[in-house]
Amino acid sequence: MTKPHRPRFASARFLGLTLALAPVLGLAQGLPAATAPAVAAPAASPAAVARDLNRVVALVNSEPITARELRTRIERIQAAPGANLPPAAELERQVLEALIVERTQIQWARASGIRIDAASLADAEATVARQNGVTVAQLHQRLQADGLSLSGFRSNLENELLLQRVREREVAARVRISEIEIDAYLRQHGSAAALAQTALHLAQIVLALPEGADAATVAERQTQAADLLRRARAGEDFAALARQHSDGPERAAGGQMGLRSADRYPTLFVEAVRGQPRGALLGPLRSGAGFHVLQVLEQRNLNLPPTHQTQTRARHILLRPTHAAEEAAALQRMAEWRARLVAGTARFEDLAREHSQDGSAPQGGDLGWASPGQFVAEFEQTMNRLAPGEVSAPLRSRFGLHLIEVQQRREVETSALERRNWVRARLREQRSEQAYEDWARELRARAYVELRPNGG
Repeated sequence: MTKPHRPRFASARFLGLTLALAPVLGLAQGLPAATAPAVAAPAASPAAVARDLNRVVALVNSEPITARELRTRIERIQAAPGANLPPAAELERQVLEALIVERTQIQWARASGIRIDAASLADAEATVARQNGVTVAQLHQRLQADGLSLSGFRSNLENELLLQRVREREVAARVRISEIEIDAYLRQHGSAAALAQTALHLAQIVLALPEGADAATVAERQTQAADLLRRARAGEDFAALARQHSDGPERAAGGQMGLRSADRYPTLFVEAVRGQPRGALLGPLRSGAGFHVLQVLEQRNLNLPPTHQTQTRARHILLRPTHAAEEAAALQRMAEWRARLVAGTARFEDLAREHSQDGSAPQGGDLGWASPGQFVAEFEQTMNRLAPGEVSAPLRSRFGLHLIEVQQRREVETSALERRNWVRARLREQRSEQAYEDWARELRARAYVELRPNGG
């Protein structure tokens, strides 16, 4: 069974390039305009400009870095919105040093035998297109319109992936987490946490009170809130009650307000749920906004792994169009299928078996029970917004186009092994940045670097 799994991407702090995995379109148009001089300087000839851009500004193990590369990187940094940049000379020095460090790492990756295959490059290209809200074919058209060559773009993309993989490998080799360290971490953080380190995930039904409401209106809303609390305690689904009755902005999500530190919730809520077990129902609570009924979905120390997790059982239909015209037709077909599903004139599993281009098609598109983080972000985010029985609008991911239907959700206890793996990943993340910096510094120190500020 094929699932749209999340690929392993390096942490953003490890990525020095600003090219491939960030939006790249519109750079040519987005560069800041130069301030006009008081007296126009004579324009340099095209040949002189080309000579200047092709001059070598540094050699890294005999491999050149040109003024063109340096200027391109500086312009992209300057084009970033809200950039707080140093003076021009210092910016140039910092960017050149970053290019030198990256070049040593790319050389190391190639010498170590790391290669980027065509499938990985195509997946990364699809990711760039998705991040820019276009198809791959449209991405190619936009690159051409912006004067950027497809070969140059793919070369930059390949270098980005090389950097990512060599950094992952070298950092992983330097960071080892022992079972003793995991035990120590669990003991250290097992005590009561400060408010900022306490995570709360609450759901609410809020019945809003109009400004200046009279006593009769207040009493009516309070009675309604109390009745909703009674129904929830009697076993009715809280999320369904929230979708039907709540006036809150999170009603479409079943009233769920998200997992966040307790100090980011109203004090009224924090005091009410303090010490309450998972699943507790509380209220009605009166605030300036109205009356609230709360459900405790999770309450834990942010430094410790969750004791429970929500698993989702979903199914999907996947189409893999290869060009823009085919994608447009596929989107239209999926919209028609969704309309039939909503109207009850078709069954999801039948459409999946007949049309889906995924390995799950023989199972009617069934992806089985999935834990958080199992699918790629764009798929999982859409899936998490669906109620059981709801079908998504057509969704584009790096794998193609999807229709998703959520079948069921359940709460399961996190196993001891999963909790220990959570701690191991957290400790590894904490130590990875320093490990990367140590490795990059060592690699830079071993490299032969010759700076050529005047070219040559």
